[in-house]
Amino acid sequence: MPSYNKNIPVFLSEAEIKAKVKEIAAQITKEFGDEEITLIGTLKGSFVFLADLSRELTMPTRIEFLGVSSYGDQTHSSGEVKVTLDLTAPLNDKNVVLVEDIVDTGLTLSFVLEYLNARKPKKIKTASLLFKKVALKAKNLTIDYVGFEIPNRFVVGYGLDYAEHYRGLPYIGTLD
Repeated sequence: MPSYNKNIPVFLSEAEIKAKVKEIAAQITKEFGDEEITLIGTLKGSFVFLADLSRELTMPTRIEFLGVSSYGDQTHSSGEVKVTLDLTAPLNDKNVVLVEDIVDTGLTLSFVLEYLNARKPKKIKTASLLFKKVALKAKNLTIDYVGFEIPNRFVVGYGLDYAEHYRGLPYIGTLD
């Protein structure tokens, strides 16, 4: 088990993250105006980003969570996606913004989009705070709102973890 060390090197500061969250919220607000949206956060990593994002939005907002796992206690995706918690409300004819902490291979996001599209939302958009474009394996995947494109490094903090540790860091750091 790793020791909890708040001296993880800073990759993205609190201030950089806060500014980017406001920017993404402005883009979502511009697109949806006053229409109600349902934010769906993928657990566990997106909960901090989703909370901060929801506070910056100006339209009526519902919040749902979908538990998915593809990492376990590893530093790379297994490629096998498991649903660990399902939604509690229907999505028929709803505007949905799927909120991800990070997209690397894109395989989890592709799985979740297919899973959610089967529930017939009116519109579904994707928001990811981090995107590892160099690691992308999913074909024809579009991320509508991207915070930061990052290199293929393992990052923790701001909801992201390694074996359930470091989620509470207020910044994003590297774990090399």
